[in-house]
Amino acid sequence: MANRSTSQELHRLRPGTVGAAPGALPLIGHAIRLSRRPLQFLSELPVYGDLVEIRLGPRRAYMACHPEVVRQLLLTPRTFDKGGPAIEQGRRLVGDGLITSEWASHRRQRRMIQPAFHPARIPGYASMMCQDIEATLGSWLPGRTLDVHDAMQNLALRITTRTLFTTSLSTEAMSEVVECLFVIMRGAWKRIASPVPFRWVDKVPTPENRRFERARTRMRSLVSQIIDQRRTQNDHDDILSLLLNDRDESTGESLNDREIHDQILTLLVAGTETTGAAMAWAFHLLAEHPAVESRLQTELDSVLAGRPPEFEDLPRLPYTARVLTETLRLRPPAWIVTRTTTRETELAGHRLNPGTTVMYSPYLLHHNPDLFPDPEQFDPDRWLPERANAVPHGAMLPFGAGNRKCIGDKFGMTEAALAIATIASRWQLRSAPGTTVRMTPKASLGPGPLPMVPTPRS
Repeated sequence: MANRSTSQELHRLRPGTVGAAPGALPLIGHAIRLSRRPLQFLSELPVYGDLVEIRLGPRRAYMACHPEVVRQLLLTPRTFDKGGPAIEQGRRLVGDGLITSEWASHRRQRRMIQPAFHPARIPGYASMMCQDIEATLGSWLPGRTLDVHDAMQNLALRITTRTLFTTSLSTEAMSEVVECLFVIMRGAWKRIASPVPFRWVDKVPTPENRRFERARTRMRSLVSQIIDQRRTQNDHDDILSLLLNDRDESTGESLNDREIHDQILTLLVAGTETTGAAMAWAFHLLAEHPAVESRLQTELDSVLAGRPPEFEDLPRLPYTARVLTETLRLRPPAWIVTRTTTRETELAGHRLNPGTTVMYSPYLLHHNPDLFPDPEQFDPDRWLPERANAVPHGAMLPFGAGNRKCIGDKFGMTEAALAIATIASRWQLRSAPGTTVRMTPKASLGPGPLPMVPTPRS
């Protein structure tokens, strides 16, 4: 009760309160708490202020805890540019793509890649999504336990590769890409969260480091092979063709091979990890809340009448959309994001030097009771128009905001909505006996293994 009272008191003073998180240890700061219990650590920060100083090893960093402070952070990208430990590791993994590039490079890349995600192209992508969802469901058997997280990751990867390269990769190549991606993402998070600088530790030839380096090398080789093959057969209408043929309107320049390579890697990682996690969480939450699941099934039965959903059905499935939106609030895949100041500036009235790491957390915002009443409750109806209007501006940020907002937000929402509608209309999923599901905050906020038993709906 004391923390809640203090939080309400700070809310009346906001924005502009600055504080520091207690419990920093010499040399390693808060790194152990952030790596062992990161979500609890983040949830406790708003009580200390709108901008809270934390320690990442010996370095000072700041967490923006108030939506107005986060908005300032996101809407002034030249001052708060991409940077920080997570981005540094990201550049090592996927190069200088949309997610990791600095302001000037990102501005050019965004102009050239945006046409691939224009709203007019989404219906065409949706048609391929529906085919891949059907193919995935074709392997499900009644009563046979499957790892839904793994299944949704594979579905997301299948859809991403189809839209990138027109046709799916071979089964062997798909399996190899999945294996490489998971090794890379696990290794990336360990390097980001470790209290020990990985500039030298990741050079030690341990079995884990060797697996990580082999996966990185093999993933780059696979992508290079695909690009080389397409240059000799560039007659497809897909994202890779757009990247190969597009030219910057301002300069007339096209993307070079390295830039195309980095974008493909970026889209593979981003399009698989986050969307797969969101879809998996949706089915876990539906299984835990039968009343919500029943309302969803009623809507799907009424609108679809037993047929597979299509893109044109989505506007007639408002409850399905609310289920997805609430899933992204409660379990945002992108749970923590970092920026770096490019010049001396002020944030929440606090002066920051150039090169300062500043962070925000969608998880922190989405679970703040001052912003979302009963934040731990899975309540899709909080997104009814009359209730959604009461949500403070900038409090709901599953895709970020400003010119660095996720370029594939509409793509991902369409993919997840079609998957939820298709699967929930035909199958009822329940956790396998003895299953314990925990939030696993790594490169994205996933559920870890999610064994569930599918039962056909009559």
